[in-house]
Amino acid sequence: MTTAEDFQNGQILLIDKPLNWSSFQAVNKLKYALINKVGLPKKFKIGHAGTLDPLATGLLLVCTGKFTKRISELQGQAKEYTGTFYIGATTPSYDLETEIDENFPISHIDEALIYETVKQFLGEIDQKPPIYSAIKKDGVRLYEHARAGETVEIATRKTTIHEFEITRIALPEIDFRVVCSKGTYIRSLAYDFGKALHSGSHLTALRRTKIGDYNVENAVDVIVFESLL
Repeated sequence: MTTAEDFQNGQILLIDKPLNWSSFQAVNKLKYALINKVGLPKKFKIGHAGTLDPLATGLLLVCTGKFTKRISELQGQAKEYTGTFYIGATTPSYDLETEIDENFPISHIDEALIYETVKQFLGEIDQKPPIYSAIKKDGVRLYEHARAGETVEIATRKTTIHEFEITRIALPEIDFRVVCSKGTYIRSLAYDFGKALHSGSHLTALRRTKIGDYNVENAVDVIVFESLL
């Protein structure tokens, strides 16, 4: 049984974030469960090591107490994702948060082209974050600019794709597995991959399966964790 003192001294909780929950909501739910069920003080420290979008599921590392000092170290570790690209259409957010804004041909795309295109994205690449992201520009989050209909110039950033595997092709859908560095946007990878295929693409499913040596197979749902306290 993990005690209040254990949580204060530091724990890393492996949480399987549900669909449509923000990472903040998941951490908040855990915080109040620990306050109400374990008796931790309202000001005890808790935080996560790497945001997952509400439309993504999977591994969220939550640090408590003294282990919140390890958050930046954990954020720097390689991450593994699985998911689905929808080929032939784009959305402004590069995922299902917004409606399709443009359609593209896919009749020229075959397996050979897909596997050849993957090679372009291995190693260090330049990537532009989505306009619908939480990065700040002039003190305002990009998604706030986007929702206000404002056009913003976004700088590219270096990121590294360590592994990029295609696991299923059933056009217009392509399933993938990616291992990447901190700061990689899989939504941007979806968009750029579509462009490289001389078509369009957006992300329709995303699951984070690993952060460093931590695996989602060992994670528990937020509600299940609460019930176990």
